[in-house]
Amino acid sequence: MSKFYHIILTHSAGSIPTYKLCRSASSITCVVIERVTMSAKLLEGKPIAEKIKEEIRKEIKTLGRKPVLATIQVGENPQSTIYLKSQKKRAQELDIELQEHILLDSIAESELINYIRKLNQDKNVTGILLQLPLPSQINSKNIPIHIDPLKDVEGMHPENVGQAIFGKMRIGSCTALAVMELINATGVDLYGKEAVIVGHSEIVGKPVSLLLLDKLATTTTCHIATGQRGYLPTHVKRAEILVVAVGKPGIIHGEWVKEGAIVIDVGINRVNDKIVGDVEFEKAYERASYITPVPGGVGPVTTIMLMRNLVESAKLQR
Repeated sequence: MSKFYHIILTHSAGSIPTYKLCRSASSITCVVIERVTMSAKLLEGKPIAEKIKEEIRKEIKTLGRKPVLATIQVGENPQSTIYLKSQKKRAQELDIELQEHILLDSIAESELINYIRKLNQDKNVTGILLQLPLPSQINSKNIPIHIDPLKDVEGMHPENVGQAIFGKMRIGSCTALAVMELINATGVDLYGKEAVIVGHSEIVGKPVSLLLLDKLATTTTCHIATGQRGYLPTHVKRAEILVVAVGKPGIIHGEWVKEGAIVIDVGINRVNDKIVGDVEFEKAYERASYITPVPGGVGPVTTIMLMRNLVESAKLQR
């Protein structure tokens, strides 16, 4: 009597497949392999943000005074307005005072710098946040160095960036820190993991690369030249940790995502009155172990990390 084997490979994305062996009578000897996959888990930002919010609330009580966040917005920008709205909400929840400084979009770069210097000297102001983007006449790369590093809640002053290089970050990029909080929420051990960052901006790509390097992940940063040479799919396909922050809807095809990868989609794009990310969500969702939704993934955590940075600024100014 021949043996009939039915082997079932059952696994969630990112885990090692398990084998179930069944035997039944048959006149033909054969092996049947069945692969059963499960969809990714959504990395929702709100539960993570709520947990951090409670930690911040306790820390604020130990400061002795209410933190004051001064936000500067140059001109009218829908993206900045949306971000400012979420900042106001978080500030109210944590009893943080938020000052709005709205400047004309015709302001010169030198005038903006002078305005920032006045806020640096204001002892009542705990932290300063410059909303981006800025008008074309202002080079945004010239501005961070003029913000007091102890009040730089976006972590963009060269002194704060330097702290990150040496693994001693005190105040860091809010978005980059949010990315790390989301990755940490999965429980993954980053040691030696293949991490690919798509996008090399000063507020996301570069600081995320540094933070992942600090955890001894093997990091690769992709940018416009990577895509132009046709190598972007190659790098993405081997990523165990994939962070995308480009601002182009669907630039990362779902079929490129490695099975079991952790996908952090930082992109926010409006397409036909719908907000989407930089990753083709539906296809990536079928292959990843964890993936952030857009909206609702990175955004809520970014805002709460801003408030955490503000509290750190208050501590440093004691």
